[in-house]
Amino acid sequence: MARVYLDHNATAPLRAEARDAMIAAMDAVGNPSSVHAEGRTAKGVMEKARAQVSAAFGAEGADIVFTSGATEAAGLACMGRDLASARVEHDAVLSWTSGELGVDAAGVVMLDDPRKSSVQLANSETGVVQVLPDGLAVSDMTQGFGKLPVAFNWSGADMALISAHKLGGPKGIGALVLKRGLDVTAQIKGGGQEMGRRSGTENIIGIAGFGAAAAAAQRDLEAGVWDKIEKLRNILETAIADRAKHTIFVGKDTKRLPNTSCILTPGWKGETQVMQMDLAGFAISAGSACSSGKVKASGVLMAMGLNEAAASSAIRVSLGPETTEQEVLAFADAWLTGHDKFRARRAL
Repeated sequence: MARVYLDHNATAPLRAEARDAMIAAMDAVGNPSSVHAEGRTAKGVMEKARAQVSAAFGAEGADIVFTSGATEAAGLACMGRDLASARVEHDAVLSWTSGELGVDAAGVVMLDDPRKSSVQLANSETGVVQVLPDGLAVSDMTQGFGKLPVAFNWSGADMALISAHKLGGPKGIGALVLKRGLDVTAQIKGGGQEMGRRSGTENIIGIAGFGAAAAAAQRDLEAGVWDKIEKLRNILETAIADRAKHTIFVGKDTKRLPNTSCILTPGWKGETQVMQMDLAGFAISAGSACSSGKVKASGVLMAMGLNEAAASSAIRVSLGPETTEQEVLAFADAWLTGHDKFRARRAL
């Protein structure tokens, strides 16, 4: 079998629609700030993509500020706001917020004042989905956008972070979405592009890919593609649970992303599992992929009450629209082979 990619939460393969839009955008030679015909053409490409993202994200009437990714959007949203958060947030948000909010054993955030808090919609490692309260200051919706039927205008959040490469768009492009009338302090100053929130000539090629990917992701969602993916995820977990009795599926008893399985086998290091599965032809991860290649105990799992040894024994398997049942079962077989060897060594 060819290599199987099961790390969609880290980054999703580029969609054909996004690739086509990006290739077409390469011919838009003008600067979108220029008033001549070529500039207006480039601006038209950008505004079409903005409309596509707005429609897919249910953000009509909101401002969409294109950034270099969700990390930059987090800084733009959170800088100077003194926001509370929980340790289950992505490092991009934790870098700007307190991390002081508690979570229960299922990873659900225990919130005090929504107006002074940042709460993610869905966790990248466990897939646990939060119920967002009205008046929430900021929400990282990067993992939920395109996988869950979420609309910014109904979410209760004042600002949201999203990223193209999590839903099949290009890397290096994201957005801050905020209710009209709200303002943020620009981090990149200059020509005043993006409504004065983010200066610099816009990445038209990336923006075009983002818009096309968002529209395609919304079509998949409406077509029930993620319901099928959830069934595959459940097939995977059942196949593993039948033979690996000591294995824990983190967050299984609460609402999760339909494609995500956080599999914890006490004593079997996640790093070892990732390497073994890589050699067997499967790409998975041991937690978030945004730590410069470092593998360490999951801060998310430790925030949920697990000790460092247990938090170091988890892997994340995240499926995508092209994942097949054959691939899922092949992974389960390969993982169980490794698991049986691990258990046999432990018994010596």
